[in-house]
Amino acid sequence: LCPCLIYGAYVFLPFDAPLLPTVSARLVYTLRCAAFATFPIVLGMIISGISRLCSSALEPFGELQREVEIHRTYVSQSVNLFILYFFNLAVLATYLPQELLKLIPLLTGLFAISRLIFWLSYAIGRSFRAFGFSLTFLPLLAMLLWNLYGMFILEPENILS
Repeated sequence: LCPCLIYGAYVFLPFDAPLLPTVSARLVYTLRCAAFATFPIVLGMIISGISRLCSSALEPFGELQREVEIHRTYVSQSVNLFILYFFNLAVLATYLPQELLKLIPLLTGLFAISRLIFWLSYAIGRSFRAFGFSLTFLPLLAMLLWNLYGMFILEPENILS
């Protein structure tokens, strides 16, 4: 489903990436796009704080209720995945040709939407969370493989430069 979503968005959404001739311009573009991917994480922190305040627990450091634990786990996992996603997205931006830089905001949007889907499905039941997690993890895995291919096969002489 991930390749179909990305391809459909790439073909049918009417925008193009700006002209980014240098690596530093591409990294700044990626950084700006990645700022939008923090929206679900910040929203999760807000909801986690509200659920903790509204929790009926008398012991603040005691056992967490299920509602509080869901949001806390979601935020923790999302932060970890965002770090991996962002670093792979930044490396990917350095290897992509100009005409494919439209993938950077599309992958960022997919990350944000998939984390929200994961959160919703995790709240419904733990057995349903695999779909949202795979929408996050499989593009991350594809980016990692492409980055390794780019570093070791396409440009092995520039691996550290």
